[in-house]
Amino acid sequence: MRLKINLKMAWEGMTKNKKTYLPYLLTCAGMVMMFYIISFLCASSIVGKMPGGRTMQGILQLGQGVIGIFAAIFLFYTNSFLVRGRKKEFGLYNILGMGKKNLGVILFLETVITAVFSLGTGLLSGILFSKISELCLAHVLKAEIVFGFSISFESVQNTVLIFCIIFFLIFLNALRQIHLSKPVELLHSEVSGEKPPKANWIAAAAGGLLLAGAYYLAVTIEEPLAATLIFFAAVIMVIVATYLLFMAGSVVLCRILQKNKRYYYKVNHFIPVSFMAYRMKRNGAGLASICILSTMVLVMISSTACLYIGSEDSLRSRYPRNIVVDALTDDQNHAGLVRETIYGVLQERGAEAENILHYRYWGSPAYLTGNLLQFNHKEMNNVQLLSTSEVRQLFIIPLADYNAVMKTDIELEENQALIHTTKGDYPHAAIEIEGVGAIEVKKADAGFVDNGADAMQMVSSIFLFVPDMEKIKNSLLQDVGGTVHDYYGFDLKAEDDAQREISGLIRDRINRLSLEHTGFPPVSVEGAAEEREEFYGLYGGLFFLGILLGLVFICGAVLIMYYKQIIEGYEDQARFEILQKAGMTKKEIKKSINSQILTVFFLPLAAAGIHVAFAFPMISRILLLFNLVNTGLLIAVTACCYMIFAVFYVAVYLMTSRSYYHIISGIKTD
Repeated sequence: MRLKINLKMAWEGMTKNKKTYLPYLLTCAGMVMMFYIISFLCASSIVGKMPGGRTMQGILQLGQGVIGIFAAIFLFYTNSFLVRGRKKEFGLYNILGMGKKNLGVILFLETVITAVFSLGTGLLSGILFSKISELCLAHVLKAEIVFGFSISFESVQNTVLIFCIIFFLIFLNALRQIHLSKPVELLHSEVSGEKPPKANWIAAAAGGLLLAGAYYLAVTIEEPLAATLIFFAAVIMVIVATYLLFMAGSVVLCRILQKNKRYYYKVNHFIPVSFMAYRMKRNGAGLASICILSTMVLVMISSTACLYIGSEDSLRSRYPRNIVVDALTDDQNHAGLVRETIYGVLQERGAEAENILHYRYWGSPAYLTGNLLQFNHKEMNNVQLLSTSEVRQLFIIPLADYNAVMKTDIELEENQALIHTTKGDYPHAAIEIEGVGAIEVKKADAGFVDNGADAMQMVSSIFLFVPDMEKIKNSLLQDVGGTVHDYYGFDLKAEDDAQREISGLIRDRINRLSLEHTGFPPVSVEGAAEEREEFYGLYGGLFFLGILLGLVFICGAVLIMYYKQIIEGYEDQARFEILQKAGMTKKEIKKSINSQILTVFFLPLAAAGIHVAFAFPMISRILLLFNLVNTGLLIAVTACCYMIFAVFYVAVYLMTSRSYYHIISGIKTD
């Protein structure tokens, strides 16, 4: 009997607060749906058999963990809004004689109802949309569409287990808040903490310094590898700085606005600034969360979309020829056998090599200090993470091969060389190589490095084109080691299937040569057609995951905005009723509300735009590691993403503004 009464009270408590509970329930169901879909795709044998599907599933497994962690944090955060809105109700129950044990039972039943609804609705929606997601994935990977419907019971089990743990932890947190509060505190929770916080100039200054430091790192880092290492530190600095500036800096801003008589002593400014000063510390945390989520959405979607759109360019940057054969040898007899094998396979298949790219090079990692290149491997292996900007990959290439490729006839003296650097610039007129001496350098044409030799390098590269590679190589091989390569690439006028067949035959014939000839060098055979599947699997996986996580974070930002408007609307309702009785018209109230919302809720959008703008140089350098060199494409995609997101943000603002005004004034705004 008592359980029936408690269940009825729990149900009535949720239905009476449906304006706040319904969005929460839908969000929980959405999180469950997203988690199941990603778990299903990770376990799908159909996805695994797609070209690049295994790579895609590896990326999605990372996304599964991200969504699980975000769901736990975000649902904790949003549930705090619900508990905060119900504290007065629980306080009344407590004063009327209901013990905290009974309140705990009601909270537990509400949690069970929430869990049952969320898991039931979310899993059903996830199962229904899982096939659609699979078809979208097939489209992204350019794979054949396989019809059929299946349910991953392992994914269902994992989803239920993860979210049952999350809901149980949320229940314990809510129980803690109720248990530690006194009945009187619960009754007056809506007006607690309304004293205007003091302007914390120290916290605001700390936030400003942290943000300035993060921006400085973002715009000054030149090396892609260093940018990757520092990126996460910069992200943490931006997050902390954003919270400090919105929580402490916003209070300081209110105080500055209040001192500005021209701005403050106006009807549509006086009320909102005064109200914001009372709750800005609490306001700031929510606004900072909106700003961070908005920034994450913009960075993720713009970066992954750019990678996917430019995937073919990245593929051709890594494999500028359809087929590339790289023999690790300086023996021209062995290199000649490799080329003869290539010619034989092409003749058998009736194909002709076009746009041939053939040159030799010696390569080794080096350590650049000023204009001195060193090969101290012990020192290089102990390089600190922040010193990666001094690590280089050195390529030494015969000038004759450069002239052949570039169709030039440049002549140089023995102590001269042409130089080209990637992912950075070389400002000196000479370069000194340890064990060789000083060499005067002149700028080389950048077109030569479009051969893919630098595409997979994590650090900057130095290309030196010298008149006598043998002399320099012999000086370095004894002390440094390194490897001499004979690079041979060519294009084919053939479909991808034919190219894959030809590259496979070349690989098999060369493997046979290695068995027939003692001391035959290692030879790699790579083809753009063979690698295209893995490229689309990697970039398509990142793009698909970016969209899913973007949707999750957008839902989070919208829900925070909605709850802030609803809860603050109820808190401000009594104040505006007093102002109306004092003679303030409904038109003036609406102007005041618009001023408050415009001042507060467009700050996160503007701040997110500034964050993305300053992060752009660092992001573009990190994307160089993915062979994305098209900066113009990244700028265009980022700008489009921001404009689309801004339109969406304005739409959310208009909806929440109407809800807030409706709560305080009781008048529809149609």
